[in-house]
Amino acid sequence: MKWRILAAASVIAATPLMAADPVPGDMAERFGALDTVIDISLSPDGKQIAYVSPGPDRSMIVMTADIATGASHAVTQIDAKVGHIGWCAWSAADRLVCQQRSQTKVYGDIGVNFTRLFAIDLDGKNVKMLGQRSSDRALGISLADGNILDWGTGDGTVLMAKMFIPERAIGTLVAEKRDGLGVQLINTRTLQARNLEIANRQASGYISDGRGKIRIMWANRYDTLGNLTGETEYFYRKSGSNSWATFSRSDRNGENAFVPIAVDAECDCAYATRRSKGRRALYSVALNDTLDAKQVFSHADVDVDDVVRIGRRGRVIGASYVTEERHATYFDKEYGALAEALTKALPGQRLIGFVDASADEKQLLILATSDVDPGRYYLFDRTSKTLAEVLLRRPPLEKVQLANVRAVNYRADDGTMVPAYLTLPVNGAAKGLPTLVMPHGGPASRDEWGFDWLAQYFAQRGWAVLQPNFRGSSGYGQAWFQDNGFQSWRRAIGDVTSAGKWLVSEGIADPRHLAILGWSYGGYAALQAQVVAPDLFKAAVAIAPVTDLAMLKAESKRFTNAEIVARYIGSGAHIDEGSPARHADAFKAPVLMFHGSEDLNVDATESKEMDRALRKAGKASTLVIYDGLDHQLRDSKARIDMLLKSDAFLRGSVGL
Repeated sequence: MKWRILAAASVIAATPLMAADPVPGDMAERFGALDTVIDISLSPDGKQIAYVSPGPDRSMIVMTADIATGASHAVTQIDAKVGHIGWCAWSAADRLVCQQRSQTKVYGDIGVNFTRLFAIDLDGKNVKMLGQRSSDRALGISLADGNILDWGTGDGTVLMAKMFIPERAIGTLVAEKRDGLGVQLINTRTLQARNLEIANRQASGYISDGRGKIRIMWANRYDTLGNLTGETEYFYRKSGSNSWATFSRSDRNGENAFVPIAVDAECDCAYATRRSKGRRALYSVALNDTLDAKQVFSHADVDVDDVVRIGRRGRVIGASYVTEERHATYFDKEYGALAEALTKALPGQRLIGFVDASADEKQLLILATSDVDPGRYYLFDRTSKTLAEVLLRRPPLEKVQLANVRAVNYRADDGTMVPAYLTLPVNGAAKGLPTLVMPHGGPASRDEWGFDWLAQYFAQRGWAVLQPNFRGSSGYGQAWFQDNGFQSWRRAIGDVTSAGKWLVSEGIADPRHLAILGWSYGGYAALQAQVVAPDLFKAAVAIAPVTDLAMLKAESKRFTNAEIVARYIGSGAHIDEGSPARHADAFKAPVLMFHGSEDLNVDATESKEMDRALRKAGKASTLVIYDGLDHQLRDSKARIDMLLKSDAFLRGSVGL
């Protein structure tokens, strides 16, 4: 079918939460502001959208907007002390289900993240917690009370995987006896529920077929001490059966198994990923006695990282992967044709994603982005073939000319070509520039082509920015990942320092004005680069960095994943050699660090120890702690402050 895309006027021109145009030239305010749209969904009837947006004083607000009129209003606001909203979606045209994420301390001093699901009417009333009610009789703690497996047709009933914690029965006749993860068909208005899967202590998750049938279950394995081993066993049900049979088993490294990620009722099969020729490929596996597996998509250079879904039932329509840019191969020809037509209709926003759909899939919510556009949400009417812009992801950047991002490859010291992304200043300068190498976090992650608020901010300030996908990055197959960026830190950091040398050799970077900045593992890389190449970078900025590998292992000791973390980081000489806090004497460049006091990914103690070691060694070090913030520093004021301090520090350090 040939699509004819007709443009339409914006249907939601503004909302009460859209920021006013900032003072011209105040780039830190523009780029440091959080996304206006943190999460968004389309109502079952296709007439409204709901979105989560940052509010004042670190709060978060759930908004709804009428697509026809553009009228919007706040449904509820969550104070930062309570937590924040991860997402909201529609159980009915007049009711939402939202996930609240919070942090707390258990057993006195152990910080943990936990999530809770609640349902709410659009007027903010009839709030219902979907998980088990809290009780002082509970014999355990549930960090996640459940997740939605199937959103149904929009009548207010959803399929929910729900965690049950048994209770002490002393003094009561209504103590909860169920124990483990079960599945319920639950009415989000009344909480009336029908059990579809009894609570199972062995179950770690379920996958439905989108039609209310549970077809996949998996169980993470534990040792005799209650620690996760890293092994997982997957089970399946044949059509019409209530019995479980083994689907696949993964080893302690999560390999050598088909990993199911979706079920297709039409083909009576599961979509699953598995390594093929060193890279992850996508298969369809028949859910019958044969378990016949057929490879449906693979790429010679990169991993398949997910499937593309559409609609309230999560129907699989394609596979997703990233080469230089993110791509989708569509199994559904109609959606493939539509994606191609939209790309042509929106030439400045060539990354097209299907975000949500009405129950009948006649209305589609679409996100279009590029390197020079942070993102615009559109509503596409499949009947009239009209496309209407509804919201901007970052309104403060609407009038800012952003810098183009170019995929490049540079030669590492062993001759290997390393992929990276180069962003040059918007003023057109290309040689002899102040330059930042910006390694990504993870390390099991990678950078992609598109909009990056950190890189774009520094490009506005006149810096060239190079983002390397060093060896140890994910997405390029097992050979590139090696033993991960901690155990193979020499190779990963070697690729990062090679990036700096290449920038100088190409004449892009002025060697006197070359610096490095990174977040999380990227912060670790920025610091460890000072250990191995102290003369290369003239300044280092590290945000929430790992600074000591032994400390990082120790942070997980009271959690069930302690053994997995310990294996991932490893043991041996690299623990000492790869910990920058133990080699402060090697540093020559000044260091600026930022950390949130409530960071549960990397404890702020690591930055404090790095700062202490540098000062003791007589090195220049500054540490900024943001009270009450976590690893992501989800606060506009803090991010603005971080950008201003970083820019001033870098300029002063390299002599600009």
